[in-house]
Amino acid sequence: MARQGRLVALVIVVTMLAWLGLQWLGGRMGWPARWVFLFDLAALAAFVWSLIVTVGIWRQRRRERM
Repeated sequence: MARQGRLVALVIVVTMLAWLGLQWLGGRMGWPARWVFLFDLAALAAFVWSLIVTVGIWRQRRRERM
């Protein structure tokens, strides 16, 4: 569980930094909105995955306590 938690934290941090960097770079380079939207969707997918794994960790810990 601890390894999964560290992985989730790493995915969240890397996703946020990459998303912010790509948003900034896209604005500076004048990329089309569809490319920037693609980065938004990829970041959203990573955050949804993180949420699902976090809920799984939470449920597993609750089961172990009982």
